[in-house]
Amino acid sequence: MMEEKLWQWSVFRSLLAIIQWWGFNVTVIIMNKWIFQKLDFKFPLSVSCVHFICSAIGAYLMIKVLKLKPLIAVDPEDRWRRIFPMSFVFCINIVLGNVSLRYIPVSFMQTIKSFTPATTVILQWLVWRKYFDLRIWFSLVPIVGGILLTSVTELSFNMFGFCAALFGCLATSTKTILAESLLHGYKFDSINTVYYMAPFATMILAIPAMLLEGNGVLEWLHTHQSVCSSLIIIFSSGVMAFCLNFSIFYVIHSTTAVTFNVAGNLKVAVAVLVSWLIFRNPISGLNAVGCAITLVGCTFYGYVRHMLSQQPSGTPQTPRTPRNRIELLPLVNDKIDDKV
Repeated sequence: MMEEKLWQWSVFRSLLAIIQWWGFNVTVIIMNKWIFQKLDFKFPLSVSCVHFICSAIGAYLMIKVLKLKPLIAVDPEDRWRRIFPMSFVFCINIVLGNVSLRYIPVSFMQTIKSFTPATTVILQWLVWRKYFDLRIWFSLVPIVGGILLTSVTELSFNMFGFCAALFGCLATSTKTILAESLLHGYKFDSINTVYYMAPFATMILAIPAMLLEGNGVLEWLHTHQSVCSSLIIIFSSGVMAFCLNFSIFYVIHSTTAVTFNVAGNLKVAVAVLVSWLIFRNPISGLNAVGCAITLVGCTFYGYVRHMLSQQPSGTPQTPRTPRNRIELLPLVNDKIDDKV
């Protein structure tokens, strides 16, 4: 009886974690798109700066004031040698995501983001000379095919937004790969990651934002109607961005890897549906099919990655993988991609 109650509580906790994660994630995406499209605040660097500032303040409150998470100590030298380079890539990743939202629909942007597993595997193979099981390569086929179909049939296609989203995938992959070496020895959770990286990211982005968007922001403040309510929405998106980080921490500790993979892909479907209901961007039948193929491909990729990780260390590798090289599972993790 007690075991049954514990199991029911575990299921309820997992569902609650997934639902609140979906809620914060979709809210941040929709609010950002609303800021760019409805409020006519077309300044992605400034929006990213607001997110970094709010996240830095939130992480400080969580760790230093409320003490809800213990601080993971980092040597001062490592902050500049390890954390700063990660923060730079982290900053580029977030900025490119917001830039892409400025120019393309949420549905298209979210589908392109699903290309991250492929870019991570390819980068590790080309640059770091890592070898993978053939099943990993085959599992990427539907992802690539779905992205191609979605891109060709996108009715609101914008080359600049498409390139920003695609380079955002490369930045995400680079950040994930670098984390293995630069953050080796530090077991960061999402809150500590933001605590250390958000201040650096703000410092990196503040000057470019002022130089490139400062005059435009001042003009918007003088000409836009309902400035106060619009600023509340903009800063609320920053607060939601931090809440998303906290929700990631919660969902990591409440679900299994397989559940998280499936929930992550369903989250993209929810974001696409909600954005279409709000913004009514045109979506063709083939475009929807391409998006569905991509999401199914991501789920299949996650399943293959999980199955390979469960194999005993002595399991024979494929003939194309030399036995003296250890097969490396891709480092893609949606838990990292959603931050800020």
